[in-house]
Amino acid sequence: MYVKCGSLFNAVNVFVKVSESEVCVQDITLWNSIVDGYFKFGCFEDGIVQFCRMTGLGIRPDAYSLCIVLGVCSEFVLGKQIHGYIVRNVFMWDAFLESALIDMYMKCGCPMYAWRVFDKLEDKSSIVVRNVMIGGFCENGMWGKSFELYCQAKKDNCKLGSATFSNVIMVSSHADNLKFGMKVHCDVMKFGFEWEPYVCTSLVTMYGRFMQVEDAKRVFDGVLDKEIVLWNAMISACIFSNYGHQALENYIEMRFSGLQSDHFTITNILSACGTINSYDFGRRVHGEMIKRPVQSSTAVQSALLTMYAKCGYNEDAKLVFSTIKERDTTAWGSMVSGFFHNMKYEEGLNLFKAMQADGVRLDSTIVTSILSATAALEHAELGRLIHGFAMKNGMSSDAFVGCALIDMYAKCALPDGAESVFSEMPEKNLVAWNSISCCYNRNGLPELSISFLPQIIHRGLTPDSVSITNSLVAISSLTTLLKGKAVHGYYIRLYIQSDLQVENALLDMYIKCGCLKYAQCIFNNMTSRSVVTWNTMIAGYGSHGDCLTATRLFSQMRANGESPDDITFLALISACSHSGLVAEGVRLFHLMKEDYRIEPRMEHYVNMVDLFGRAGYLDEAHNLIQTMPIRPDKSVWLCLLFASRTHRNIAFGELAADELMQLESTRGSNYVQLLGLYGEGELWDKAANLRVSMKEKGLKKTPGCSWIEIKDSVIVFLSGDSSSPWTLEIYESLSSLKRNMEGDESSHEVIAL
Repeated sequence: MYVKCGSLFNAVNVFVKVSESEVCVQDITLWNSIVDGYFKFGCFEDGIVQFCRMTGLGIRPDAYSLCIVLGVCSEFVLGKQIHGYIVRNVFMWDAFLESALIDMYMKCGCPMYAWRVFDKLEDKSSIVVRNVMIGGFCENGMWGKSFELYCQAKKDNCKLGSATFSNVIMVSSHADNLKFGMKVHCDVMKFGFEWEPYVCTSLVTMYGRFMQVEDAKRVFDGVLDKEIVLWNAMISACIFSNYGHQALENYIEMRFSGLQSDHFTITNILSACGTINSYDFGRRVHGEMIKRPVQSSTAVQSALLTMYAKCGYNEDAKLVFSTIKERDTTAWGSMVSGFFHNMKYEEGLNLFKAMQADGVRLDSTIVTSILSATAALEHAELGRLIHGFAMKNGMSSDAFVGCALIDMYAKCALPDGAESVFSEMPEKNLVAWNSISCCYNRNGLPELSISFLPQIIHRGLTPDSVSITNSLVAISSLTTLLKGKAVHGYYIRLYIQSDLQVENALLDMYIKCGCLKYAQCIFNNMTSRSVVTWNTMIAGYGSHGDCLTATRLFSQMRANGESPDDITFLALISACSHSGLVAEGVRLFHLMKEDYRIEPRMEHYVNMVDLFGRAGYLDEAHNLIQTMPIRPDKSVWLCLLFASRTHRNIAFGELAADELMQLESTRGSNYVQLLGLYGEGELWDKAANLRVSMKEKGLKKTPGCSWIEIKDSVIVFLSGDSSSPWTLEIYESLSSLKRNMEGDESSHEVIAL
């Protein structure tokens, strides 16, 4: 009674008084109570001392005594000693002792020892033991074994209960295996456990993890008497699926039902407020907390300061942080993450140093936040230091840290570092595969990125919208239409919920592969469109020379209430440039500045110079360059140089080339353009002098290339390269075409005569 009421001191006093009696001191129940009491209060060493004292007095432990000790044992050596004691004393085996022993080995990270214990059991029909095995394999990342045990239990006609279903549903969540989880849901309904609170909570949690909010809601609505745990699971599912507003609605509904929120509820709701930037709602929750003991919880205070930081109220976050008396890892991590969320990276890193100085032990969450900041800063040296720190502290095997390291190396343009981290990860989940695929896309290695989708499927994982998007981005850069169609077909067969990101990637892929008809079909059937969607279609029609359709889409976009951004106008001006519509391009340029208050970037000026240059308005192009509020970069001068060569304007060509040579004196292509201009203008002396200058500097032109898709591969051809295995066939085909063309010319001459 005293232990359960939280008074260990009184419990010990009673134990000392009662144990003075010779009859009572021999009672094993008395010793079990005090040992269990010490363990419940975290006094592990005192509990072990009492256990040893008991055995020293000749009192033989019973199965319950051993279960108590095994339940708190986290050291493999001590666990094996207790196991040896059990074997030597030939205990009558019972399900609870067997379960405790298996659970101990699982918690010590030794699943094979647990399996040996299970394998030697005479009676394996106990569902209690099976449940411990299923949960233990899950804790050790051996999800396949958990599934096998569940299937075997069904086959052996074991009496499955709510604990079994809850365990397996949890395993499905951790293993990213929605299909198996849905099969278990069917079993739940067959065995009549669909209204059991723990099972329903597990189902809501699982569906939330897979962002299947509608399925989670159906399970949730089916329960009439909803406990706080189920409400928390539903709120978490909404937050995980990015339905922050729905999470707040559920919270309000829960309060109206008369239930009092607990720490977990408050933490979740504050997280939702931070995600959707609902500062006012978060303040109201804070007001409710002040009147209740929940305010003193460090976890809740950490969630509170994170909410303020995410909403951009750093001063409020600092105020909450200053009131936390015992700042644990969570509190420090929340504050560091808040600074990084508001892109105040230097302040975040300074706080990180202060945290280390305060002697706080870092966890994987904080390391992940620091790596995210390092990636945003593209600070490779700092990233390597954090990587080294993670390795020394045994965090490099953590899935979240591993993915953050891959992202950091990707953004620092170090794909080899990302590959090394990925290859060393013991358990590669879907997020890790997506991260490395994105890394290769980001660093110009799309061929490697494409190869990951079949590998993900081969590993038994189900690709999500991110996996599909990564593949489509890689395919777009290689313009491999056949692979793009295959991925599109696979996406349709997956029955993934309509995803805007995937649909935008599909649009981009088909446009870059020259299939505007397919892109238009997808665009017409989209249920929702973002500014990215409109920009992709406008840029696609513009790049294919259909400026009229591009401008018509722009008008439709404005009519639908979608505000254009700087990318929209970049695509429109480029479309006008390709179609020679100078007046329309100039109008759009002024519309962007005057009506939408969008300040032109360097890319906009490049497109405007290109617009004037293609049409031969070189004076206007030069005047625009002179009036630019920012210093022109190489792209601007290169546009003017191309236009000068096209229209054979030596003066502007030399001016542009001179500026380019000052910016990039070692780039051979700049000289080649001027050399071509001199040759076309028959200025042979200047051309000869320029060739001598190029030779002295050792400059060469980067060869041009083209490519073609043949079956499952892309063949690249470089100008002047004869290393291709098809070189002889290529030149034979060229010779044949040349002969045919010469024959056609002769025929035309005869007809003319």
